[in-house]
Amino acid sequence: MITLSLNFAGFIGRFHPVLVHMPIGILLLAALFIELSKREKFRSLSQAVTISLFLGMLSAIASCITGYLLSGTESYDESLLFKHQWFAIGVALISIVTFYLHLKKKETRWVAGFMVLLVMITGHLGGSITHGSDFLTKAFASKVAGGGNTFGRPIHHVQEVVAYTSVIKPILDSKCFSCHGPNKQKGKLRLDEATFILKGGEGGAVVIAGKPMESVLIKRILLARENKDHMPPSEKSQLSKQDIDLLNWWISTGASFDRKVSDLGQSEKVKFILKSLESEKIIEETPLSDIPESQVEKAEEPALQKLRERGIAVVPIAQNSNYLCANFVAVESFTEKDLQLLEPIKKQLIWLKSGNLKISDQGLETLGKLQALTRLNLQKTKITDQGLQKLINLTELQYLNLAWTKVTAKGIEQLNGLKNLRQLYLFQTSVSVDELNSLKQQFPKVKIDPGGYEVPKFPGDTMVLKGPVVK
Repeated sequence: MITLSLNFAGFIGRFHPVLVHMPIGILLLAALFIELSKREKFRSLSQAVTISLFLGMLSAIASCITGYLLSGTESYDESLLFKHQWFAIGVALISIVTFYLHLKKKETRWVAGFMVLLVMITGHLGGSITHGSDFLTKAFASKVAGGGNTFGRPIHHVQEVVAYTSVIKPILDSKCFSCHGPNKQKGKLRLDEATFILKGGEGGAVVIAGKPMESVLIKRILLARENKDHMPPSEKSQLSKQDIDLLNWWISTGASFDRKVSDLGQSEKVKFILKSLESEKIIEETPLSDIPESQVEKAEEPALQKLRERGIAVVPIAQNSNYLCANFVAVESFTEKDLQLLEPIKKQLIWLKSGNLKISDQGLETLGKLQALTRLNLQKTKITDQGLQKLINLTELQYLNLAWTKVTAKGIEQLNGLKNLRQLYLFQTSVSVDELNSLKQQFPKVKIDPGGYEVPKFPGDTMVLKGPVVK
């Protein structure tokens, strides 16, 4: 019964965010009505003052009660919480006084002015508890720093800085401190200091040094966004791939709080990410367009039939669209002559999945004729720099996957004329870290992805099928 009562109190307390805005709006409106009603033109507002003060008083009292109940469900900064509670009680009390004086037809102008001041201070303290004590000034500080990314400004000589202080903490600050910082600790977890990170929350440790995929911090971040345990909450700003990669790297190298970046092991991908933190310019990922704005006639049925007979899957990319996607995944004994079957539908074909095939530079000569292509997957093919030259006429290309191929930076430079290119995948190619950064400068509008992501497996991801027991 005691547990039920505590849970019910917590449930009532969670109405505080709903109720707390009512006294703010209503009491401020009442103060405005009081001021206006002093003028002959607005004398009729006196009745509205009575109603607004009464509703504001009730909502202020209700907000105090629910706020008190809510304060027991989470861990908050005690100093801020103490001030917020007593200023909120002050708002409730002065709203009662103002309502009483108004009923007695006493002067309420100055009391109402003091009430407005208390409402503003209380609201600011409440916002500080929820969003951080520097909530008002953080936007200005970010603007001065340069803004635009997690780190606010470039990290000069990134290899010489302390990894946690300059690389990891800014990520936690921007994405985690609002719920797990000095002002609020959901699940009794704080992530703003090393000692608190090591301590963990009510569920135990959140970071296991050397084991990122066993660390609750990483597991929660990688959960589906709609999962109630996903961090950060779905309605809040999410971590980027780069943020997740850096957290994963930091934990996998021992979760040190005092070692420099250069002292920690770094994969080629991590080196590229760290190098990019030194840059002033932030490249935002540009969404790919799905369907061209221009219309196209329907592909000839005989050409489509030949493709299907060969086992090439050809489907519309959207309902009621004549634009097509082709996939060679089911083709047996593939030869480059099969690519020629695509030429009759070159006006309609905009997506081509031709990865994992024995496509050589000669095959790219055929693909170079498919000038409507916007997405092309060539991963794990036999293409080289010489073949890439044959793709320069694919002016509509937005997405190009060259992972697991022998292409080099010099070959990729030939694609600089593809003005619509937005995403380029280069995992396991012959492009070095330094060359990646050089390509980044040459392709300023392209998100160049070096790949190498590691996705953890959870028990529910795999279904084990067992046959009947043989007796």
